[in-house]
Amino acid sequence: MTPKEKPLRKSSGRSNGKSTKLGRVLVDSAKAIARHMRGELELPTRVVRLAPDVDVRAIRVGQGLTREQFAERYGLQVRAVQEWEQGRRKPEPAVRAYMLVIKNQPNAVRKALEAA
Repeated sequence: MTPKEKPLRKSSGRSNGKSTKLGRVLVDSAKAIARHMRGELELPTRVVRLAPDVDVRAIRVGQGLTREQFAERYGLQVRAVQEWEQGRRKPEPAVRAYMLVIKNQPNAVRKALEAA
């Protein structure tokens, strides 16, 4: 050990005898992970389905609209449409789902937005 290094102090578990709710949750979570790793506990799993990637430009061009027209018609920001088309940003999952609806049911989307 070099003179500048300090030896690690053994933790007593709690510095003042109290723990926070977050601290207890973290400790319990760490214990559950350890039990899971040892095969003693089966942890719940979730399947999350994300909307697939979409080609925003192809959807827009397929409708014969400029970026400005597309953005105005569907309540989007022109800059966001531009960034998605140029690959500088990727649409969020909800936007990707919205784009799929626009692609497959553009009249239904227009009708819904006009009624709002």
